[in-house]
Amino acid sequence: MVLKLDIKMKEIAEMVLAVQLPAYRVEAAIIGFYDIPPLKDTATTLQQCRETFYGYFLNEELCGVISLKLENEIIDIHRLIVHPNHFKKGIAQKLLTFIENEYKTKPLKVSTASKNLPAIRFYEKNGFQKCKELTLSEELSLTFFEKREQTV
Repeated sequence: MVLKLDIKMKEIAEMVLAVQLPAYRVEAAIIGFYDIPPLKDTATTLQQCRETFYGYFLNEELCGVISLKLENEIIDIHRLIVHPNHFKKGIAQKLLTFIENEYKTKPLKVSTASKNLPAIRFYEKNGFQKCKELTLSEELSLTFFEKREQTV
C-alpha cells in the first residue's frame, strides 16, 4: 500500500533514512562511487529537503520510498528507493505507477548515475527517454530522463 509521508515528522524521516541508506549503499557499490549525497543525509536534512514523499508499506513495514518536487508543472522525481531486503518484489514499479496515476497530466523527469544500469533499464522500460548526460567528476556522471506522454 502506498501512503503519503509527512517527512517533517522526525520518526517518519528516520524511517525513510532506514530505507534510503541501505538502498543507496547498493547503488554506490554498483557505480563504484560512495561519495553520493543521499548517503550523507540525516533525518534533519530529509525533513528540510522540501520534497513530497510517498512510501510503500508491506505488513506495516516501510519497504520503499519515492520523493518528488513539482517544478514548473513538471514532476521531478528525486528518490526512488527500495530497501535491499525487498528488491525484486515490484515495489519500485508500484511506487512509480502510483506517481504516474496521481499526476497523470504532468510530465516526469528523473536522473540516476550513468553507471546504474538497473535503474537506467527500469526508467527506459517505463517509457522514459534519455535527454542528457552530465559529468560531475571522473568517477561520477548522471543521466537525465524525461517522460512527456504518460501511458498509464
